[in-house]
Amino acid sequence: MKDLLVIALSKGRIYKETLPLLAHANIVPTEDPDKSRKLIIDTNDPEVKLLVLRASDVPTYVQYGAADVGVAGKDVLLEQGGDGVYELLDLKIAQCKLMVAGFAESASEKLGHSGQANRRMRIATKYTNSTKRYYSEKGQQVEVIKLYGSMELAPIVNLADRIVDVVDTGNTLKANGLMPLEHIADISSRLIVNKASMKIKHKKIKALVKSIEKVVV
Repeated sequence: MKDLLVIALSKGRIYKETLPLLAHANIVPTEDPDKSRKLIIDTNDPEVKLLVLRASDVPTYVQYGAADVGVAGKDVLLEQGGDGVYELLDLKIAQCKLMVAGFAESASEKLGHSGQANRRMRIATKYTNSTKRYYSEKGQQVEVIKLYGSMELAPIVNLADRIVDVVDTGNTLKANGLMPLEHIADISSRLIVNKASMKIKHKKIKALVKSIEKVVV
């Protein structure tokens, strides 16, 4: 439908921090996704609906036009490349950093302890593309190991020498004897839009952006 605006969001921190921004644009969900099994949420505006997705799926839904607009973390956009979408606005929410983390001792010292000084440094992460790009730009060859969670465990059990992950307070790293070592990127949530929707629903999307932009600025 030409008049229907579909906004893709992910559950959790991004969803909760996006709600006040949407409210400023007079968009209020009629249900709480944490208490409902519905994946398509109606709003007070019959021409606006919300899709509740996994964070990593938001750019895909927007790219292929299943959603017109979405809110995605910069970490996800960096990892997936952001093809087929426009990044319109830094919402300044869900802020954190994409970091290399590990033990305080250097990688060379750690490799020496394990008796494997000739092998490449191993990096555990779910951000495999971002990690490969970061080390490639440094001219450093590493072995990247794909994990989906509990990154901090990898250096502890010698699965990897370092990890690449988003860091907020750093408390989880500290609790596991690790620390941030290298900064890759500052992360926050971005408002993205499907390129075709930007043309077809330009007026509606620009009104949404303008309302949100006032709060962000």
